[in-house]
Amino acid sequence: MISAVDVDEPSIPSSYSRLAARELGLLARDVTEVLTGTQLSVDQFLRESTLLTPNQQLQILRNCLQIAKNEAFGLRLGQRLTSPTHGALGFLVNSSPDLLTALQAFQAYLPTRMNLARLDLIIEGEWLELSCEYAVDLEEELLRLLSEIFTVIFFDTAEFIVGRPLREAYIDFMHPEPAYSARYTDHIPAAIGFGADAYVLRVPLEICKAPNASANHESYVMALRHCEAMLAQLNPNKSTCTYQVQKMILSHPPGVLSEEEVAAALFICKRTLARRLKQENTSFRKVRDEILSQQAIGYLLDSQLPVEAIAELLNYHDSANFRRAFKRWFNLTPDQYRRQHSAF
Repeated sequence: MISAVDVDEPSIPSSYSRLAARELGLLARDVTEVLTGTQLSVDQFLRESTLLTPNQQLQILRNCLQIAKNEAFGLRLGQRLTSPTHGALGFLVNSSPDLLTALQAFQAYLPTRMNLARLDLIIEGEWLELSCEYAVDLEEELLRLLSEIFTVIFFDTAEFIVGRPLREAYIDFMHPEPAYSARYTDHIPAAIGFGADAYVLRVPLEICKAPNASANHESYVMALRHCEAMLAQLNPNKSTCTYQVQKMILSHPPGVLSEEEVAAALFICKRTLARRLKQENTSFRKVRDEILSQQAIGYLLDSQLPVEAIAELLNYHDSANFRRAFKRWFNLTPDQYRRQHSAF
């Protein structure tokens, strides 16, 4: 088991659980049963800005297992969790130069999306071995569900990078062979074993180092910077309001969340949010601008993207507004900043 996490600290994007509810065929008015035992209201659950605690996430998965009429729910849910659902981490993985680098990205930045789990990578001769550990003890049914989800995500990712199904891999599950094991071959092209002492997935190292035909260095560098920023925000004092706002902003696409939405997600009013941030010598605008400004210079210096494209990435619908904001941040235009700093 990995080092302890605060199981009552909101940290997991609620989007994963909403996808689980959709996989169950539930409409917004029907999700109450999914929330049993979480103390979440339907309105909170449906709000894009809501972060779940690890305890809430696990309880929602337990509820989904009880509601699901199909035993293969974990396999189906894993198929729904495509790269775009993982935010900047998914973007980083898909633009990685090879599968090995992509898996290393998953290992390094998984805590920014799901701090309950840790991915371990070991090279043994000509094989790469992957294993997954959890921060809490899980009952067998939940462990089976999470193992199925992770495995399907892995093979979908591998197929995107390698360009074909990864049939050379071997996977050993800890849970006994389920009655629906024939369904595994619909989602997992590799050799499969059950009842192992530990969850282990083995992949030929040669395949892991094969170039990704869809790799994009500029996209990779941009996504890497975003993931690094998110990971860095996991370490400060979690009790501060500033930390909570930073984490929430970094858990969503740039520039999306308003001050009102962040306040609502923290279950306080906008005035209370402003007062708490002022007590910490900052403000919502300052926190947001610090994040956007650092992302902006990362894109400027590590890519050849035009300013208009960078403005769009940062969710500025008008590049003129982005240029004005950048001039306010650095007293230079984006083009001037790029020329001055690219020379070093």
